[in-house]
Order: sequence, then C-alpha cells, then structure tokens
Amino acid sequence: MTTDNLDLAKCLEEAKEFHGDLCAGITLGTRMAILGLKAIGIADPKGEDRKDLIVFVETDRCATDAILATTGCHPGKRTMKILDYGKMAATFINLKTGKAVRVNVKNKDGDRVQTREEIEQNPHTDEYVMMPAKELFNVVEVSVSLKPEDLPGRPIHIVTCSLCGERIMDIREILKDGNILCKPCASNTFYYTPLHSVAQQNL
Repeated sequence: MTTDNLDLAKCLEEAKEFHGDLCAGITLGTRMAILGLKAIGIADPKGEDRKDLIVFVETDRCATDAILATTGCHPGKRTMKILDYGKMAATFINLKTGKAVRVNVKNKDGDRVQTREEIEQNPHTDEYVMMPAKELFNVVEVSVSLKPEDLPGRPIHIVTCSLCGERIMDIREILKDGNILCKPCASNTFYYTPLHSVAQQNL
C-alpha cells in the first residue's frame, strides 16, 4: 500500500489519458476523488482496496471520467452510481468500515447565472491544481443506505415485465395491480419514441 496511488500529478495524467484532454472538470474531479478516498481511508483503490469502494457521482460530465480514472470504479462493475443532478459532487463509501463522505465544489458565484461563453473563457484549470482543497471543496461525512441489490456481483433477482416482455434485473420492477412492470411501462414514460421495426431486418 503506497500513497503514490493518490499522487495528484499521476492521477491527473491518468484522468487526462482516459478522458482525452485536461480541463477544469478533469482537474476538479481528480482532486475530489483523491480528497474523498483519503477521507474514508482508501489508499489503493485499484489494488487491495478495490472491493471496499463504491462511489456515487452527481454529474454526467468530465468530473465523472476523472473520478472513474482515479478510483477505478465503473458503472458496469456496479461500483459507480451515476445520479445526474447536474452538480459537481460525489460521495465515496468505504464498504469495509461503512465510512462515507460527500465532496462538492464550493459555490463562489452565489446565485449568479454563468453563460456558456463565460465558462469557456475561464476554465481555471491551472488555478484548480494549485488552490488549497479547503478553498475549493466542502467535505461532509454522510450516511448512505446500500441495499443488497445495489452491490457488486451477479443479479440476485430477474423477472419479466408483464407489458413489454423485457427482462428486469436487480429488483427494479414495480408491482401494479398485481402485475410486474418495468419502470417505463409502469409510468408510461419513455425516453424514446418507438417508430417501426425496420431495423430488425438488418440484424
């Protein structure tokens, strides 16, 4: 176990390589990850501590790539949960000890609305590398309730939706009037609009 695993320069380079470039979001996300890992006692997230860590991220932007690269957590491994609240924040959980902290970027702009032009003209990447952590971030110890179906491992439960016939894993189904339904069918709300089945002919 070595603190070199959480060296800022090393982690920034890994995040840059994974993401494709170095930007403010990558810098902030990397520093958030290092801060969160240290706070919960994780020194080797990709090695001996890899099974003791779960991360919740609250954005689907660059910072999430940085946190993924630094922690080794992935949505597909069920060690990273993405809750897109549009916030520069993440919660780091040590499964062995139960300790968890939420790290978020401090709001220095109050309720002022920033335009896209302002954001692009002031990336602050170098500044974010140098600033003391206490000036950039809030770190708060939190409690997170994790259910067995949310933990890494094979699915513990698979059922079929009564309406669409598609399979549902990990107790994500909804019981409605005695029927097993997936969430879209239960709410009749879909992120897509079915058009036709022509694409099936090309399989």
